[in-house]
Amino acid sequence: MKILLIGEQERTTELRARLALSKDLEIDYSDGDEDEDFEDYDCLFDLNFDDDPSNLPHYAGLKETPVFVTAVKLSLNEAVYATDSKIKCQLFGINGLSGFLAQSKWEVSLFRKFETPVLEVLMKLFGIDYLTVEDRVGLVKPRIIFMIINEACFTLEEGAASIEDIDTAMKLGTSYPYGPFEWCDKIGISNVFETLAALYEDTKDERYKICPLLKTKYLRSETFYKKKKEIKAAVDTDWI
Repeated sequence: MKILLIGEQERTTELRARLALSKDLEIDYSDGDEDEDFEDYDCLFDLNFDDDPSNLPHYAGLKETPVFVTAVKLSLNEAVYATDSKIKCQLFGINGLSGFLAQSKWEVSLFRKFETPVLEVLMKLFGIDYLTVEDRVGLVKPRIIFMIINEACFTLEEGAASIEDIDTAMKLGTSYPYGPFEWCDKIGISNVFETLAALYEDTKDERYKICPLLKTKYLRSETFYKKKKEIKAAVDTDWI
């Protein structure tokens, strides 16, 4: 099977390492240029899709071609509606944010649920265990992790504890491999903020109302640790 990985290097490298477990795949890379001949490939992964779904009309006409897209900040249905695309491809949503692709079990949403058997065959070929989830903003793990990060920001803003103390307490108290601020820096504050913003817009649930401290960090493009912190943990971070 010939596969095209589309997206920034960090994400495509992470996915390439995950797919390396399968020996029957020929993998190419692209920055997502619309002039790319997508028809040359048996399967596509667009890892930057929920930041820029503008290529969806080009994927849509690839009849019966599996197309996996990062669908965390927006749902598949939202993307299809926004781009007015007529979907002939087999469209699936995944969590393609940094740090999640390496996990042994993925969560996958489907644009058409009757294509579940197709998904089963593909994931077996890729050697990836998975769970199907509803096509909703935030999927499952990002909703939980980003809500924890947001609550940690409120705690920090109130001066109840330091960044290091909160991270240490979460790891020792819950056996999480990362603390919330380590998670935020690893995933990227823009991804955390923008997903929470989309979740609040979608649900109006107060749990996703963004902490002012997190918003300030996002607007200033700041991290919580001044230098990129080396996080020592197992490659597989299946802690939920």
